[in-house]
Amino acid sequence: MPLFNTPKIKALYFLMLFAFPLAVKSQQIMLANAFAHNDYRHKRPLLDAQNNGYTHIEADVFLHNGKLVVAHINPYFKGKRTLENLYLAPLLEQANKNKGNIYKGYDKPVTLMVDIKTDAKKTYAALKVLLEKYRPILSSYDTGKVTTRAVTIVISGHKPYDEVRNETSRVAFIDEDLRKVDRDTIANVAKMASCKYSKLIKWKGNGEISDREKQRLVNYVSMAHKNGDQVRLWASPDNKAVWKEILACGVDLINTDKLVALKNFLVSQSSPAIAVN
Repeated sequence: MPLFNTPKIKALYFLMLFAFPLAVKSQQIMLANAFAHNDYRHKRPLLDAQNNGYTHIEADVFLHNGKLVVAHINPYFKGKRTLENLYLAPLLEQANKNKGNIYKGYDKPVTLMVDIKTDAKKTYAALKVLLEKYRPILSSYDTGKVTTRAVTIVISGHKPYDEVRNETSRVAFIDEDLRKVDRDTIANVAKMASCKYSKLIKWKGNGEISDREKQRLVNYVSMAHKNGDQVRLWASPDNKAVWKEILACGVDLINTDKLVALKNFLVSQSSPAIAVN
């Protein structure tokens, strides 16, 4: 006989269903170490990452016919998938709904990485105009002072480094090359320091990482942290052994396409994951 044909069990099930849903849904785990790589390639850009508590999200952007189109390779048939439609407008709506925060009860900024795939100067010029519409929710730099707000924009890919560095007022920061952090003497330009995993480490999670590779990574992480930059390794092997090791070495952000798997790993490791109401 099916379980729910038992009247008492059925009644208990519906009692639990209606009595506790608000308590379950009102709490969410925020993942300080999770970075959603190529987020727009998921079924629901932005929302899939947010439902898993990601606080760092990346979108590849092309300047095409005057629009900032979100795409990985070919932007020509994706005119409606713009940076504004997929990311900025929804983030503004969330901030207005949650009293200035992206997540309800979470007062730290969410990072939106804009990976520029077209000409750095031309794309940044268009991006600046768009970002001004959303300035009230964006972290900013104004004449030596950084003000943190709901969303921090970090530019990667083709980086307009000189343009950003020379501005006295802006709402965008740069993703620095991790291998060059020892030369970064310009304050308040970089917010993150990234590098392709294989440029520093060949270990893929089998056996033990060599002391040499481990120390190299620790040294770069230490230099980046002195500059106030978060560290991210992109194109890293998506497995638990690598995730655990790079966290132990001080890497701040794990780059992944496996949203649920990384979330479960971070929660199981008791890494900086914050439960909020």
